[in-house]
Amino acid sequence: MLILSPAEPLRRVLAIGCHADDIEIGCGGTLLTLVEGNPELEVDWVVLASPGDRAEEARASAASFLSGAANVRVEVHEFRDGFLPYLGSEVKDVFEGLKGRVDPQIVFTHAGYDYHQDHRLACELTWNTFRRHLILEYEIPKVDGDLGRPNVFFPLSSTVVERKLDLLERNFPSQAGKHWFDRETFLGLMRLRGMEAVAADRYAEGFTARKAVLAS
Repeated sequence: MLILSPAEPLRRVLAIGCHADDIEIGCGGTLLTLVEGNPELEVDWVVLASPGDRAEEARASAASFLSGAANVRVEVHEFRDGFLPYLGSEVKDVFEGLKGRVDPQIVFTHAGYDYHQDHRLACELTWNTFRRHLILEYEIPKVDGDLGRPNVFFPLSSTVVERKLDLLERNFPSQAGKHWFDRETFLGLMRLRGMEAVAADRYAEGFTARKAVLAS
């Protein structure tokens, strides 16, 4: 388990998402804040199932969320949405490739309790691959009603919240007609987590940390 300390400031982050907007919804505000506060930050951004036009949305969105980072590597795969568990060996190869070239201090990935089959597989393979790393599992609001009880919170400023919402609207026009994809959904969840975190600006993103090591 890698440990962050003043002697080792945050420099390397890996964000994993199944679909073009997952990372942005789940931890977009956190990443915006980390990039702003860490000018030397290196970010690997991996999207697993975004074929066609969705791949272009994924790349454009990653560029806008990571603007200002010292080094950005965006990797977009075109696996079939909803079929990742049935393409397991091919998806596993992607993670094996990551293991050979990426050594992040923090890994952001899907929550293991998520009902979406793609999301669950991504989480499982994240834990299989990055056994000695700090893994924070983010949440995605969906019709499944599968939101959990996060135990780690990242407070967000009002400015970051507005930027996250604006970038989601701007970068994902293909999702605009979906009943769940709107500012109220995303703002409501961030407000709820902000209330739980007693955040100064009232907003936060929530994560599940199954294992963490504390050091003085």
